[in-house]
Amino acid sequence: MPSLSRRTLVAGSAALAGLGASGLGAGFSAPARAQAPNPAPAAGRQVPSAYRYKVGDVEITAIADGMRTFPLPPTFVRNQPPETVKAALKAAFLDEAQLSIPFNVLLLNIGGRRVLIDTGNGGEPGAVGQLRGTLGTLGVQPEMIDQIVISHFHGDHINGLVLADGTPAFPKAQVMVPEAEWAFWMDEGQMSRAPDAMKPSFQNVRRVFKPFEGKLERYAWDKEVAPGLKAVGTPGHTPGHTSFALESNLEEMFIQSDLTNIAALFVANPSWQVQFDMDAAKAAEVRKANLDRVAADRTRLAGYHFPFPAVAHVEKAGDGFRYVPVLWNPSSL
Repeated sequence: MPSLSRRTLVAGSAALAGLGASGLGAGFSAPARAQAPNPAPAAGRQVPSAYRYKVGDVEITAIADGMRTFPLPPTFVRNQPPETVKAALKAAFLDEAQLSIPFNVLLLNIGGRRVLIDTGNGGEPGAVGQLRGTLGTLGVQPEMIDQIVISHFHGDHINGLVLADGTPAFPKAQVMVPEAEWAFWMDEGQMSRAPDAMKPSFQNVRRVFKPFEGKLERYAWDKEVAPGLKAVGTPGHTPGHTSFALESNLEEMFIQSDLTNIAALFVANPSWQVQFDMDAAKAAEVRKANLDRVAADRTRLAGYHFPFPAVAHVEKAGDGFRYVPVLWNPSSL
């Protein structure tokens, strides 16, 4: 390495001092950051959410109808204290003070026919009620829906059947409902004996289905409601709650409907009883049996209240199950 003489060091220091005086020191300033002539405002809302995948020859589009967020009720899980529920939420990196429940509708293309499973919350699009708008974004107009299969009669599954004026939201669709669900909710005796808190649900069922009088088709469990799509009785959440087994070209998926609510709570702890289950003990029994089977068979699982895009596997883990989301695939199907 060449040695530096004292004269060289002094000269170099003088040169740096001169640069400081001429602009790279006190007189130097970085160029001002260019400002956009028209700053873009933040959008403030999510983009329409849809995700496509296939099961055999059936193309499935998961469509987010939105999400409801509300303070954690102390009785949300009937058979667990709030502290235990909060601990489970924290372990899953979820808010301990409030719940966010997503809603996901499935659009199936079966042999060229468009089949919706449930219809979401309906109403004007906001936090929920986004199904029709997202269908439009996908180029699917209401009159292009051929068939609607309802899993059960809770409002977040049936309210999207009708518009605000009471007319059908999907005017050309064949509407199919579970026979067991219809028998319960349309029974005048059941409505008269129901607790006051449940009577609005009975009234809502009558409101929603009024435009379809004489046009509905009621289906039985263990029968196909569309080619390759079999109705599976999973009562407990409601008396006629129905899930669906989809088979196509040697591939399978189980569409659970509301077999579980929030996955972090009720997949992980299938014996926990959510406040929405009408027969909580029966629902827990049915939930455990079906999750056992799906885990053993490594079958894909779609859940109405799963995190979007609402398709996963479950793996046995202790007394419960581990929720394993299916890898998002951005490529062509």
